[in-house]
Amino acid sequence: MTRTEILKATESFVKKSLLGAEGGHDWFHTLRVYRSAMVIAEGEKVDLLTVGLGALLHDIADAKFHDGDESIGPQIATNFLTSLQLPQPVIDDVVDIIENISYKNSIEDPGNSPKTKALEIVQDADRLDAIGAIGISRAFNYGGFRNRPIYDPDIKPVTHLSKDSYKKSTAPTINHFYEKLLGLKDKMNTETAKKLAEERHQYMLDFLEQFYGEWEGTR
Repeated sequence: MTRTEILKATESFVKKSLLGAEGGHDWFHTLRVYRSAMVIAEGEKVDLLTVGLGALLHDIADAKFHDGDESIGPQIATNFLTSLQLPQPVIDDVVDIIENISYKNSIEDPGNSPKTKALEIVQDADRLDAIGAIGISRAFNYGGFRNRPIYDPDIKPVTHLSKDSYKKSTAPTINHFYEKLLGLKDKMNTETAKKLAEERHQYMLDFLEQFYGEWEGTR
């Protein structure tokens, strides 16, 4: 199979697998991450097949929708890529992306940087989709999915010091901006992503200013 054929087959597999998924982690999220990853990869020395496959399969079975089981996604990806008869090193690199892309995995060891360039790129693309206008939309969509309040002035944002604490949080959606989203700009790995993140970060700051004004009735 050519690279194009492999990616097309993977797109079809992922699209079918994510039917009915929560709107912030559905096929369209995957497609946006894939597109951003390929843009970022243009300026990097990296295997484009690994980047493309990693982006397409990064959320094939997000642990938050599978009782916290982080082994399901890597296993599904391994089985699928093996069925395509891809070389083991490619499969290993894609699985490495799936296992290490998540923000929560960096909480307890913030100095642990991604090991491969492909992981850095896909991680950047995934984080870009968590900020800006899309990021705001995804945050409130997921908050509604979990029946969380939009905002509660009496519940202050906290700094999560462990992955377990982050995973168990039921805080209002606005808190998520301070507990994660506003920190993503400074966690980008590549220069391209750092530039793209600037405008999206500012958009979130402008949104929060408008939000608090409307909350207080001054706007």
